[in-house]
Amino acid sequence: MATRQHARQAVVGLLYAYDLGNTGIANYCDEILEDNKIRNKQRDFALRLFQGVMEHMEAIDKTVAEHLEGWEFDKLGRVERAILRLETYELLYEDLDIAVVINEGVELSKKLGSEHTPKFINGVLDGIGKDIKAEKVQTDAPAE
Repeated sequence: MATRQHARQAVVGLLYAYDLGNTGIANYCDEILEDNKIRNKQRDFALRLFQGVMEHMEAIDKTVAEHLEGWEFDKLGRVERAILRLETYELLYEDLDIAVVINEGVELSKKLGSEHTPKFINGVLDGIGKDIKAEKVQTDAPAE
């Protein structure tokens, strides 16, 4: 039975294919998820994530680019870019604990990236998470 981590890994694969120029990958989501045995609730979860990233990609890419220190967004590896897009989407648009999202990104990067990828992913997502926390504190503060 597929887990949410399996679903996220499949979404990273879809985003990777999209980044390679396969702009029609969305037409094959159901087949790809079925091939990966991602069904039922996990299938719905994966589709929601993929569609959400695609819908908000411009804002996601802007957010990631703002948190890259010493890197250019266009020079990132495709695996790293796919993981960052997915997990930034989850940070910005899903109601999940920031630490959980960062951990998921790090775990994906351990499976799919190079030996240096987890530290890089952690640093970028941590920066985004801190900004989200700071923004939440500001908006939750009582007006004077």
